[in-house]
Amino acid sequence: MPVSQNFRFGRFAVVSAAALSLSACGINSVPTAEENAKAKWADVQAAFQERANLIPNLAAVAKGAAGQEKGILVGVVEARAKATSVQINPGDLTDPAKMAAFQAAQNQLSTSIGGLGRLLANVEAYPTLKSIDNYQMLQGQIEGQENRIRVALRDYNQAVQSYNTTIRTFPDAIGAKVIYGSKPMVPYQAATPGAEVAPSLEGKL
Repeated sequence: MPVSQNFRFGRFAVVSAAALSLSACGINSVPTAEENAKAKWADVQAAFQERANLIPNLAAVAKGAAGQEKGILVGVVEARAKATSVQINPGDLTDPAKMAAFQAAQNQLSTSIGGLGRLLANVEAYPTLKSIDNYQMLQGQIEGQENRIRVALRDYNQAVQSYNTTIRTFPDAIGAKVIYGSKPMVPYQAATPGAEVAPSLEGKL
């Protein structure tokens, strides 16, 4: 084989080995896992925002049916305002304190929605509730949104687990620490008992 061909072959081998070495050290896998987790978090935020958008309709239904029960309605509206004011950007996903604040706000809203459902559980007290326009559609929308939130949180937590595992295991941990300075992301932990089960509003609204 001519010297020039040997040189080109040797250079190609060196470049290939370097690329494989870099890849094995998390050059590609770490940012890929990180971006996937961030994308899943965007889905979580969108799901929570969609739920928040339904609250005014829910409160309007309850107001028409509940009459003097203003305290629970005020609580729902205030919880919604707080939940929508606490935002997490991708850079905050490694901050346990900020994640805890977001989770607490969302959990408070979940609890308030549950209280509103219990308020309207007594259909004998509010016999006109079933006749309110769009009631069935609203009920289905809220239940469906709670399911979407649960799925989005599950997908996010799976992506976080994959990312955290990637940055802690050899050889990806080398690139994660030396090149990216990666920190573990915080999984979403719902503090509300039974939060892993999507609530049913059947017979509650």
